[in-house]
This record gives sequence, C-alpha cells and structure tokens, in this order.
Amino acid sequence: MDPKDYQNSTAGHPVRTPQGYWAFVPSPLPPALEWPVSLVGVLSSADQAISRLSTLAGTFPFPHVLMQPFVRREAVQSSRIEGKRASLVELYTYESGQLSFLEPASDASEVYNYVRALDYGLDRRIDLPVSLRLIREMHARLMENVRGSNLTPGEFRRSQNWIGPSGSTLMSAPYVSPPVDEMNQALGDLETFTHSSSPIPPLVRIGLIHYQFEAIHPFLDGNGRMGRLLIMLLMCEWGILSQPIFNLSSYIEQHCLVYYDRLLAVSQHGDWEAWLDFFITGIQVQAQDDTIRLVALNDLRLRYHREVRSERMVRLVDLLFERPIVSIRQVEAALGIPFLTALRQVEKLVEARVIREVTGRSRNRFYQADEILKVIGAPAAELEIPNDQADTKK
Repeated sequence: MDPKDYQNSTAGHPVRTPQGYWAFVPSPLPPALEWPVSLVGVLSSADQAISRLSTLAGTFPFPHVLMQPFVRREAVQSSRIEGKRASLVELYTYESGQLSFLEPASDASEVYNYVRALDYGLDRRIDLPVSLRLIREMHARLMENVRGSNLTPGEFRRSQNWIGPSGSTLMSAPYVSPPVDEMNQALGDLETFTHSSSPIPPLVRIGLIHYQFEAIHPFLDGNGRMGRLLIMLLMCEWGILSQPIFNLSSYIEQHCLVYYDRLLAVSQHGDWEAWLDFFITGIQVQAQDDTIRLVALNDLRLRYHREVRSERMVRLVDLLFERPIVSIRQVEAALGIPFLTALRQVEKLVEARVIREVTGRSRNRFYQADEILKVIGAPAAELEIPNDQADTKK
C-alpha cells in the first residue's frame, strides 16, 4: 500500500507497522459531510422508493410467503460479487436435498449459508440488537462447513489481512486494512455510532456504516458478504423495511467495478459524496425494481389461487413461493398432510402446469415451479404487472 495514495483523506490515515508495511486506519464516524443539491435529491427519491416498497409489502396478508424469494435472490447475487456462481435454481435444488451429494464447499452450500446467516440475524435481533456480537454470530453461520471455514468463523481476525489482486502481498496490495489493535478500536467506535442517535438520515448512516465495515475488514474471509448482510439487517432494525424484500446486491453486482472504486476513493481521497451518491442511487433504483418484482410475485400467487380454488391447494401454492423446488415428502412435512394426499395435490398442479417434474425418475422425484423462478430471477423490465400497478414502474 502506497501511503501517498491516502494523504489528506477525511476518512482516515495510513500508519506504518513495526513490520514495515503500511496500513489504513479509518477515522470514527461520522465524517463532516457536504450536502450538494444532487445528493439531497437522490436521497429524497430513495426514501420515497424504499417507503413505497415497504408499505406495499405490509399490505399483503402473508408477507412471509413472498419474503423468502427476496432473501434467496439477495443471497445468490451478493455471493456472485465474491465469485460464487450458484444460481437460484441450484440454491433451491440444494435446499431441497436433490444435490445433497455436493461437496460441503460447493458454491450452492456457501450461498445457502448466506440465507442461514440472514435468517439468523433477523430472528436474533428480537433479543439482541445489531452489534458486534450479532455480527460475529452471523459470520459463524455464513462460514460454517464451507471454503474459509478454517479461517476462524465467528471471530474477528487476530492477524493482518489486505485487499488486492491475486498474488498481492502486504507490501504490494493497494489496500491494507487496520492492524489488529486499531481494528478493535475502530469496531468499538463503529458499534457506538450504530447505536447512537443521529440527525443524519438513516439511509446515509447505513451507507457510512457499510463503508466503515469494509474499510475495517474485521474477518479473515467473508467481509464483503457480511457487509451487505449488515445493510439488510439495519434496514429492518431501523424500520426502513417491514420485511427483508430488498436486493441491493443486484445493483452492486451490475456496477461492481464502480462499487469498489467508490469505496476505495473514500479511503484515499475522502470522497464521501461520490460514494453516498452511488449507494443511495442504488437504493432508489433497486427499490423500484423490487417493487415491480413484489407486485409480479403477488399477482402470480393470486392467479394460482383463482385457478386451484381449494383451500388445501392454496396452502400448497403458497409453499411453492417459499420453495419453488419440492419433493412429495417435503410437501407432506410442510403441510402436515398424508403422503398420498400430498401426491394427489402435487399431481393436480402438474396437470395445471403450475409445476413440472424435473428428475425423470420414478421415485424420489422433485417438482419445479418455473413461472415463480422466472419472476424471482428475471430483470424487472421483463416482468408483466397488472395495469392498476403500472405506476410502480415510474
């Protein structure tokens, strides 16, 4: 790390370690921010977009049914940013047990751990607010039994790490995170800022916290995914979202190079405004995208309800939105019905072309809901929505 690249930054300062390499130590939050008119405008639009998404989710009688697809979409896309290539279909198939023969370190198992970590954090925050302890507990689940599980899951690092291209060393990497003692102090300061009241708008605070977490880089592995998990956790903790139905990682993945450039520019030049403009624009764009997706999912769900009519079949339809790939045994267990009843209901949905059998086997079959998977994974521009919801595209 070249200390000349980090001079005069309001975000922190470079320090030379006893071992001779340079590292960056972030300053405590909040920084002194300028508020250009453009940033204020983007913030206003983002507040409106995320509020519209949260309000819409709150109008559905069973929001948890439609929550699960968003959690898994976020898991897939956040993991892609880190080079994990598992698709939505592979994730759902892995969860269903069809790919149980995969090695524990497969991409699908790593993405599934992201789901586990987020679910755990959302459940745990009822008793434990967003804190360093909760972050460690989530990280333990994120890294359990996958690649990197030997790198002290659930514990903050006790050695130095750095960020750079393959082959980088502490001397050559463009960014070296704070040494351990400074890291621990920075984490304490970050927790204090997170819990303190502040006149800074919540979306801006989350943008500051995400930068700070990535700059501190407190784990030996999994820092990017944990930093994005923290965004969702804080949005739910602070009441910005009523449900975890937001996929900011989709926007970040589409603009990955800009994302990393903006984060580095804060460390090197104190360019907070450019980072916040990127971050909050992403919230605005993605909230609009996810509003369209949420409407499309609910419209598909209601159409299936009209087609099947039976209350028992409606329960199975709702199960498909949580698990678009299922087996008869899983339907039996999830709905608490006899195996033969589950079989008959599944066969009716096959006849209605809501699902199709995908294994080609005579036993241990799995069934896939293609339309649901398409709505979850397709770009929002390709989704059809009802006419009375067309204004969500604006």
